[in-house]
Amino acid sequence: MHLVKKIAKYIFRLLLTLFIITILWVAVYAFVPVPGTPLMLARYFGEDVPINHTWTPLEEITPDMQLAVIAAEDNRFVLHNGFDWEEIEKARKEAEKGKKLRGASTISQQTAKNVFLWHGRSWVRKGLEAYFTTLIEFMWGKERIMEVYLNSIETGEGLYGIAAVAQANFGKTPGELTSEECALIAATLPNPRHYSSKKPSRYIQKRKRAIMKNMNYIQRNNLYLKTGK
Repeated sequence: MHLVKKIAKYIFRLLLTLFIITILWVAVYAFVPVPGTPLMLARYFGEDVPINHTWTPLEEITPDMQLAVIAAEDNRFVLHNGFDWEEIEKARKEAEKGKKLRGASTISQQTAKNVFLWHGRSWVRKGLEAYFTTLIEFMWGKERIMEVYLNSIETGEGLYGIAAVAQANFGKTPGELTSEECALIAATLPNPRHYSSKKPSRYIQKRKRAIMKNMNYIQRNNLYLKTGK
């Protein structure tokens, strides 16, 4: 019995320490630019892919870019608390009908995964993703989540964040991108190493048009953050 109590006490202390570390980690990133992500390190050390990443404040990124990613990835970004239960339920019902299983991850969930976790599929990672998503929603707020998301997403081979892809593919700063260029970038996000915003395929062009149409809807209904250059 004494041994069981010692083990339980040790586990409790370990969990408490990890909890404090994660709280401090998230708190620091609420103010400090995120220098890198686990995916960047995995690509660099595992595949020897160079890292092109420059942090850009949200106010220096055209608002069309956030419109584009919201239109492409998460229509209800400004409305939900990190989890879009409506989309999750839709995805579940579609799967029950035999349709192809699709993800329902929000921008908040993707940001939590990109910044704090490894890529892959497991219940442990999904559980941690939910934990970090809750933390950043509570401690960061929507503007900071969007800022970190736009600066940490993979946007091409060796490209991370909007500044890198804007310069590499369009020779522009994030504030100079047109709405069409923003839509092209957003259209590639499901697989930016396979699809290119510089030389878009027919599929990406078609997806771009759909995103631009949805961007108009997002703007008309004020479903975005009015922050940007």
